[in-house]
Amino acid sequence: MAVNDLIDLNASPALGVPARARRVVILPLIIFVLFALVPLAGLWGSQGFVLSIVTRIMVLALAAMSLDLLIGYGAMISFGHAAFVGLGAYSVAILSSHGITDGFVHLGVALSVSFVFALITGAISLRTKGVYFIMITLAFGQMLYFLGTSLAAYGGDDGLTLASRSTLLGSKLLKNDVVLYYVVFGFLLGAYLLLRGIVASRFGRVLRGIRENPVRMEAIGFAPYRYQLTAYVIAGMIAAVAGCLLANQTEFVSPAYASWQRSGDLIFAIVLGGLGSLHGAIIGAAAFSLLADILSHYTEHWALLFGPILILVVLFARGGIGGLLGSKS
Repeated sequence: MAVNDLIDLNASPALGVPARARRVVILPLIIFVLFALVPLAGLWGSQGFVLSIVTRIMVLALAAMSLDLLIGYGAMISFGHAAFVGLGAYSVAILSSHGITDGFVHLGVALSVSFVFALITGAISLRTKGVYFIMITLAFGQMLYFLGTSLAAYGGDDGLTLASRSTLLGSKLLKNDVVLYYVVFGFLLGAYLLLRGIVASRFGRVLRGIRENPVRMEAIGFAPYRYQLTAYVIAGMIAAVAGCLLANQTEFVSPAYASWQRSGDLIFAIVLGGLGSLHGAIIGAAAFSLLADILSHYTEHWALLFGPILILVVLFARGGIGGLLGSKS
């Protein structure tokens, strides 16, 4: 089979794509409708607690989706992806500590810094492959983590508590938990639609072709390095947005946001939900967060219980939870 046939595989009506496409649309629609209704459901219970949990899930889902673009669609396993979350969070904290509280400025700085960091580190990391790529992304992530611990003026290893959440053109709308919830929801929906469009585009098809056979893709005229670097930068910038939102949700930042353990959490989430599935990353983020919360109530060593669950998912549900639900984007 020619490489062009592989790239256009999803376009073949003989493969029953219409039915599969319906499944791909219905499940994400259900997910986002449920997210949209959460604040209403919270009116009958402890709304503040419910909003806090689900907002955190959506922030994790946003970061997980960005990493899934790299791993699920580009086969670029990064153990330093949380560094971009840390960049976004510290953009909010550092600017706020100097009296710059506007959220649009925070977001602009976070996107700019993450763009430069992703461009430089990606350009270096993508010169390597396999385990070397994993280790060099881990090294860059840890460099940023230790930089955060050395910033004594901004809390160092203890982290930094924000005086308040970001303002929006001078207003303090984000102080309201419901407003913050829907802002996070809007970013999650926007990122999902953006990534869905990227994956379905010619760029996304080429990226998947590079994942399968980079040599053949290069032989027919595509430059794998440029496509992979572009995906790396896009993923890093989306993760930085998640970091901005996380800082506002917790009103606290810490170097731990950029640690390799947080990168591992993101990988666990997309494996649980299903690699190469954007809404699977959202499902995986929800499953990971809820499992961590539930298991931690029973023991502080909850990771010992989570490990076997992850192993069972990998062994018996190759497509993750999203695969069990019969949907893959």
